[in-house]
Amino acid sequence: MLRQFPHIAHPDLLVGIQTRDDAGVFRVREDMALVQTVDFFTPIVDDPYWYGAIAAANSFSDVYAMGGTPLTALNLVCFPIELAPAEMLADILRGGYDKAQEAGVLIVGGHSVDDPEPKYGMAVTGVVHPERVVTNAGAQPGDLLVLTKPIGTGIITTAAKFDECPPDVLEEAIRVMATLNRGAAEVMQEVGVHAATDVTGFGLLGHLHQMAQASGVAFRLFAEQVPLLPEVERLAQQGNTTRGGDLNREYLGDLLQFAPGVSPAKQQVLLDPQTSGGLVIALSRERVDLLLDALRARQTSCAAVIGEAFAGTPGLLQVE
Repeated sequence: MLRQFPHIAHPDLLVGIQTRDDAGVFRVREDMALVQTVDFFTPIVDDPYWYGAIAAANSFSDVYAMGGTPLTALNLVCFPIELAPAEMLADILRGGYDKAQEAGVLIVGGHSVDDPEPKYGMAVTGVVHPERVVTNAGAQPGDLLVLTKPIGTGIITTAAKFDECPPDVLEEAIRVMATLNRGAAEVMQEVGVHAATDVTGFGLLGHLHQMAQASGVAFRLFAEQVPLLPEVERLAQQGNTTRGGDLNREYLGDLLQFAPGVSPAKQQVLLDPQTSGGLVIALSRERVDLLLDALRARQTSCAAVIGEAFAGTPGLLQVE
């Protein structure tokens, strides 16, 4: 659909849509660029407060993935005002407000629409130094890949909809989804990295593919080293998979290669669409220990080496 539009170019547009990066970056002066993004979605959990908090954390994540600092946000709200209690909407907005306070973000306004199905998120503006933008297009052969949050939120929340998810497992998934990626963004700037992206709707493998393609390299993923949320493989084995995961597999096509030892359940988890996932960071082997130590010091959800980049077909993923 986007092919009908002309290529967008401007001397101050540092990151546009060409590489499917997490946010747009526009230079406003020599020492400052704006990072702009927008995201919203339907309820991922039943609790309206935590839905709002997760949606806000997810919206800020795109700015963090660029190495930026979110500053302001605009609420985006769709809500069935005649069909649901106003207190529910108030709880959603309170969750978003509390998470914005934690991030140091000012909510300066927003827009609402009467809609049969609730939707919530934010349009976010952040800043970054133009020479310190982290994109998804800088991974180099030999780089290692580090993940900062465990995966499996789509499978867990799907299981919860059918009352097949243990309450403590759902509670842990909510905690992880509501965790800001701020610490990981700060660490990237301190240590120096080659590329990064956050893990959301395309799943871990889909976002790795986009990073590899934008960088002109291939990735090898070590499936057993990928941190998973509790019981997610068991839930996948029981059939709690998503249509989004199937679409992600279709999207990757022949550029996704699974080794024979990777189980069908593990494949589903790696393809699982995530909400407010962590960052995947590509950096040189020499700096990996510095990054891991700094991530642990910031108490990020996890800090794990999950793969490596090598010279190969751009966008190719080999899962071992």
